[in-house]
Amino acid sequence: MKPVKYILVFLLLAAMISACKKYEDYPPEPAIEFMDFTMLRDAQGIDQRGVLRFSFSDGDGNIGLYNSDTLPPYDYNLFIRYFEKQNGTFREVFLITPNYINDSTIVYDTATFNGRIPILTPAGKNKAISGEIEDTLFVNNPLSAFDTIMFEVYIKDRELNVSNTIQTPPIIVKKQ
Repeated sequence: MKPVKYILVFLLLAAMISACKKYEDYPPEPAIEFMDFTMLRDAQGIDQRGVLRFSFSDGDGNIGLYNSDTLPPYDYNLFIRYFEKQNGTFREVFLITPNYINDSTIVYDTATFNGRIPILTPAGKNKAISGEIEDTLFVNNPLSAFDTIMFEVYIKDRELNVSNTIQTPPIIVKKQ
């Protein structure tokens, strides 16, 4: 009868251990992976915006900015660079936008695709986190004659650890 008790105890312990929640183990630096890019056309069939989607993971879950985080290096944590294919080579392009101070004064600003990921830190003891992020980006540069673009993306966590950099595949923008 004793071997049966040992087998029952063993089976009970095995069941308890397998029932415990398994936690993912990620490094403390964030990691990202490109998923897809979907174009959004306007009513005239012209590409105006696109949705970038990528996955992320972070071992200590410290991704995200508080609303009060507004000064560098905590003004952005999603960094996006814009490229146009010009004469067969992708070149980074900085978009210039007018900023009207008053009727007679115009100051030009460099537009940015950078963004802010809100606080994503999970509650509880285990802070490891993973998920997906979507960002809607303008894709139609009216000042450019080039129709093929690409984006490069990386993120930073609150300890300023930088993720790997991902790229979209070339994106052909329908302008007219």
